Amino acid sequence: MIYCVEDDNSIRDLMIYTLTIAGFEAKGFADSRKFWEDMQAAQPELILLDIMLPGEDGITILKKLRSSASTAVIPVIMATAKGSEYDRVIGLDLGADDYLCKPFGMMEMVSRIKAVLRRTMHAQKRDFLSYGAITMDQARHVVTVNGREISLTLKEYDLLKLFMEHIGFVFTRDQLLSSVWDQEYSGGTRTVDVHIGTLRTKLGESGEAIRTIRGVGYRLG
Repeated sequence: MIYCVEDDNSIRDLMIYTLTIAGFEAKGFADSRKFWEDMQAAQPELILLDIMLPGEDGITILKKLRSSASTAVIPVIMATAKGSEYDRVIGLDLGADDYLCKPFGMMEMVSRIKAVLRRTMHAQKRDFLSYGAITMDQARHVVTVNGREISLTLKEYDLLKLFMEHIGFVFTRDQLLSSVWDQEYSGGTRTVDVHIGTLRTKLGESGEAIRTIRGVGYRLG
């Protein structure tokens, strides 16, 4: 899904039509109010964001997107007026992934969207792990559940990372102990059970995804 935030109805309709023909799902917004409402319900793969908007402008929206852990990684392409170099520089400095100068061609728009999605998908594969409502930003060492950042100890983080890198794989307690704890660690496997318990608690309802496999160990999913 691609969100198009553009106050000009004719341009917005043309953008959505072109994206649909190109094989994307797309949704349009004339201002920030409905955009933020829909962001609470479902997040898009990419946002096309006009800078000049009534009320809250595109730069302000971009700042909010980049300041929240739950939306910081969503790719954003800014639409700027032709010759507005200052807006482009500010947008890129704030974390915009690309920009389009108005008036722009629809095929150029599609091409830039595909290029940004290719780039960000490769980056996210390296830096981000996700399962259900759980997201792990390895570059920032941040874990969120439903967009809310949670505080984990180093061992809890390492356990979760191991599970998220091997979804569906069953780990024995000995395997978890050897993977997460130092080889010099002399404690028993009971410490694994304790850390799994605290990790589940911190993850809330999402903690139920860490399953106990009786007589074997644990798995995520």
